[in-house]
Amino acid sequence: MRMTPLAVTMGVGLALAGCSQTTKTEARPEIEPTKTVTAEQVAAATAITRAPAPRPAARATPAQLDTTTKEQREAASKAPEASAETKLGSTVGSLGNPSEGGFWIKTPLVTARAMGRIVNPANGKSAKVELIPLTGGGSGSQVSLPALQLLGISLTDLPTLDVYKS
Repeated sequence: MRMTPLAVTMGVGLALAGCSQTTKTEARPEIEPTKTVTAEQVAAATAITRAPAPRPAARATPAQLDTTTKEQREAASKAPEASAETKLGSTVGSLGNPSEGGFWIKTPLVTARAMGRIVNPANGKSAKVELIPLTGGGSGSQVSLPALQLLGISLTDLPTLDVYKS
């Protein structure tokens, strides 16, 4: 019996249709109810964490991809009051999409967008960031290029970071 390309494709498709992947879900820490924030607080946080995407022609070096301003980097590096934060846990961070500007971390430690801070325990440096939920399994997080640079982390490293919610 001779198999046609269509028959082979359908056979492979049917064989793969029965396959499934399972993922392990870890329990997330309890999160306190969200505090009410004013429009001024949201605007102040956004001014620190958001930056425009880099120009398409500039996608060559980390310096060209980092579109944050000096003022934003200084504001993001200031440590907040310890009493105003809740530690969510630790996560392994890797470089996220370098074409997304600003200071952010996509992490499974949050279920809704919030403001927070990440700390590099190796050197004590910290950065104010936007906490963005990361779904799809796994326990690692994606960190923006400017945030990694502010923490003194090489873009190819996989550091363990402490994550705090403001």
